Amino acid sequence: MTRLLPDEAVDQWERDGFTFPIRALSDEEVEYFRGSLERAEAEHGAAIDPYLRSKPHLVFTWASQLIHHPGILNAVEDLLGPNILCRGSSLFDKPSKDAAFVSWHQDSTYWGLQPHDVLTAWIALTDVPVSSGAMQFVAGSHHLAQLVHNDTLHEDNILSRGQTAKFDAGAWPIVDVPLTAGEMSLHHVRLIHGSAPNTSDARRIGIAIRYMAPHVRQTKGTDSATLVRGEDRYGHFELEPTPRGDLDDAGVRAHTGTRSAKEQTRT
Repeated sequence: MTRLLPDEAVDQWERDGFTFPIRALSDEEVEYFRGSLERAEAEHGAAIDPYLRSKPHLVFTWASQLIHHPGILNAVEDLLGPNILCRGSSLFDKPSKDAAFVSWHQDSTYWGLQPHDVLTAWIALTDVPVSSGAMQFVAGSHHLAQLVHNDTLHEDNILSRGQTAKFDAGAWPIVDVPLTAGEMSLHHVRLIHGSAPNTSDARRIGIAIRYMAPHVRQTKGTDSATLVRGEDRYGHFELEPTPRGDLDDAGVRAHTGTRSAKEQTRT
């Protein structure tokens, strides 16, 4: 397959641990996916239940379509290779004028995945200017070892315990990651990142999809993933089903199983 990412984007990935912006969805596709999310929210009474915001691709057909989208996977393949598993997806929503933030952290702190051939694709379903609480990346920090994280328990921190990486933020270049609707960023599992509150007048919506190469192992217990491209020759993860309809029985059972497994891998 012809490579999607230009050389400079791959160079940026290797040097800085991230690359953006990448056009992933057309305007029509943004309207479809955001509309599907908003209809699901309306059916659930203004907001999707918090537990369904993690791995929504197991229970909503539109979210399953998104993790399989070729505009996303073609870029991911340039960095991870032709065989790709989706280990998870998460809906991230910041209402306008909301105090919620995400402290500096490394995803590798929690996930128990080795080796670190793992990345996050963060897809914007709305425009994400800096004022809306766009992500911020600490350039080059993916070259660091695993850092100690302290629990701050701040009430406005989106992370469950307010986990915050111990490092000298003033010694590193910090990059804002504004996106327009339909664009995405890719970042390495070890990259230090976070986001500020949404001070804008608009809602900020994104979905983060966690992709990995099939040779990656889970070191903290059992785990599951969805094969989205190529083949899995390793069998380190139980393969998840694709939903045939929204909230179908098989999807709900699979989603319930991942919640139990998550308890085993939580740090």
